[in-house]
Amino acid sequence: MTVRILIAEDQQLVRQGLIALLAVDDVTILGEAEDGKGAVEMAKALTPDVVLMDLSMPVLDGVEATRRIKQVAPQVRVLVLTVANCERRVAEALAAGADGYA
Repeated sequence: MTVRILIAEDQQLVRQGLIALLAVDDVTILGEAEDGKGAVEMAKALTPDVVLMDLSMPVLDGVEATRRIKQVAPQVRVLVLTVANCERRVAEALAAGADGYA
């Protein structure tokens, strides 16, 4: 089974690193969004299995983008990626519908 992934991260270097880490046979990268608004639009159009979501992004932050993705495509799993040690933001993302975080 191939897992179809959308990466939502505003920093290009981080996106490239994630793509390199996920370059395995059973993973397909459907696209990359550099802001939350783009992530919502791409998730709606592409219906990935998983969105890897950064919390801190321009235009629309990861919490609100997660909320909107879950409204338009509830079957899409959203995993929040963050290096910030901010339990409040992670709790907000989980309350918005995120399926997990790392």
